[in-house]
Amino acid sequence: MLRVVLAQPRGFCAGVERAIEIVERALKKYGPPIYVRHEIVHNRHVVEDLRTRGAVFVDELDEIPPGAITIFSAHGVARTVEQLAADRGLPVIDATCPLVAKVHNEGRRYAATGREIVLVGHAGHAEVEGTIGQIPGTVHLVQTVQDVARLVVANPAELAYITQTTLSVDDTRVIIAALKARFPEIKGPDVRDICYATQNRQSAVRELAKSVDMILVVGSRNSSNSNRLREIGEELGKPSYLIDDASALRPEWFAGIASVGVTAGASAPEMLVRGVIEGLRRFDAVDISTLEGVAEDVRFRFPAELSDAAMADA
Repeated sequence: MLRVVLAQPRGFCAGVERAIEIVERALKKYGPPIYVRHEIVHNRHVVEDLRTRGAVFVDELDEIPPGAITIFSAHGVARTVEQLAADRGLPVIDATCPLVAKVHNEGRRYAATGREIVLVGHAGHAEVEGTIGQIPGTVHLVQTVQDVARLVVANPAELAYITQTTLSVDDTRVIIAALKARFPEIKGPDVRDICYATQNRQSAVRELAKSVDMILVVGSRNSSNSNRLREIGEELGKPSYLIDDASALRPEWFAGIASVGVTAGASAPEMLVRGVIEGLRRFDAVDISTLEGVAEDVRFRFPAELSDAAMADA
């Protein structure tokens, strides 16, 4: 008998749920095709499902026909992208996660007071690129404590920091401490402003690791928060694997394993978790339980054109 323990919380966060439903509502209201700049969220299964229903995912706005309904992904976009869409007359629906938008607002507020901005995040991530492009003035990206030591700034007394939302308090604590040690006058948001979903999922994995032999993280390889969940499992001494779905399960992983913890990144749907459980039944009978954890009840409003009232008239 293989003991399977499910993390709580796991899977979709409110920002991801909102972004996916924005595409679904747009398809219902306007009909296909609906064009989406970049992947709406970082999950291959979600993207393929929406594609079959008429969503067209593009890398750049010039791939979108004139006048076509255009959606910006949950990760947010730079102001140059917003301006290009306006110049082309594209009707835009913004699915940027409200917590990402909050970081943009904080960065602009600090910049407006003349501060240079330090962004704690991962180079090349869609959210980081969008955030840098939302803030006027100088933005320094730091990924490590070593990056902090190498920072060259115009005025050490006029600095502020913000963070990528898919990092947690635990991920950023050491870097922020290094920033404050080197630049004592640096300003930054309260830790309560860091994405609740990222912190909750990481805390759940830490609890999970106390009671299982191995950890499976359901999520895509281009998902920052999913990769971090796997890394935390490894750091806590548990064999940990990031898998897209049940097809990635390998029988050799389970030699000598009596218990498996299962979680999912914030952009992975619950149906994939259920599929993994069914996949585990190929190796042994399973006994399933769910870890006690935080019950999330956060909900974000939809854009006005896709609100419940607007959809009732559609």
